[in-house]
This record gives sequence, C-alpha cells and structure tokens, in this order.
Amino acid sequence: MPKDLSENTQEQSPSINVQSPQELRYLAKFLIASVLSFFVGTVHGVLQVIPSVRAWLDSIGSPYGGPGHMIDPLAHAHINLVGGVTVLGMALTYYLIPKITNRPLYSKNMAEHSFWWTICGVSAFYTSLMIFGIWEGNLWLTNPEEIPAIHRFYGPVISVAATALAIGFWVYLANVLLSFKGLYKNSK
Repeated sequence: MPKDLSENTQEQSPSINVQSPQELRYLAKFLIASVLSFFVGTVHGVLQVIPSVRAWLDSIGSPYGGPGHMIDPLAHAHINLVGGVTVLGMALTYYLIPKITNRPLYSKNMAEHSFWWTICGVSAFYTSLMIFGIWEGNLWLTNPEEIPAIHRFYGPVISVAATALAIGFWVYLANVLLSFKGLYKNSK
C-alpha cells in the first residue's frame, strides 16, 4: 500500500522549518489589519461614486488637484494599497522566510514594530487626508480665503504620518534583509 503523500514529503525534506500555530499567531494581526483596510477602502470607494458625493468631490478638484485630490485618489489608494496589500505582503513575507531559508525570522520583535509603525502610519495618513480633504473642500466652496490658514497644518501632520509609515517599511526591510543575511555563504 502506498504511503500517504504528506508522510512522503516529510521524509524527503525533514529539515523544513515547520512553525506551530502558536508561533504564527503574531501574523494574525497583519491579516486582520489587511482585511479591515480593504473593508474601509471598499466602503470609501462605494461612497465616492454616489452621485452627490462624486459631484462634490469633482467640484473641489478630484481627482486632479485641490482638496478633492486628498480624498480621491490619495486617501482611497493608500488605505487599499498600503493598509491592504502591503500589510498582507508583510505577513506573507514573514510567514515564508522561515520556510524558504530553513531558519527562523531574524526578529519577531522587529516584525511587531514593522506592523505597528506601518498600521499607525497608514491610519494617520488616511485619516489626515480625509479630514483635510473634507475641511479644505468645504472651505473651497464657501470661504476659499481661509484655506491657507488651515493648509499650513497639512504638511506637518502628513509628515508625521508618512514618517511613521517609513519607519514601518524600513524596519520591515531590515528584518527581511537580516533574515537572509549569510544564506548563500552557508549553502556552499
């Protein structure tokens, strides 16, 4: 009688690093954040095509400039691409590295940092774009002369959010590179 395929696979490659569900639990937050970001992004996308909302966005410069540009496409794209796709890619990378290298991830602590910095950054970025887009958009239509008074806050607020995002990405990059460090030296 032939052996079970899974038994045969395990016999052929006994050195493959198998992580227990407990060891992988830290990745759940990446997946949850990704799903929630996609949810927010799809709700955002549905709302921005409602005719009255679309007309308002177009009247304040969406998607080519003006305050509407902050809401559509910037906020919409960032919550989907960074919050959804990038965070999902981080989880996938952290899951696959031990399987590909047959070594543990360089640092789960760095993985935690990359998650929190990225999620805080993208959340602040999205929220800031929405608040400033709506605020400035309403002023654009009612009191355009007041826009410079509030627009001066836009740069510093967005800079803080973007810096948090950048720290998350850089910690992620460092963790990935350090996880692969010496891989080819040791394989010769």
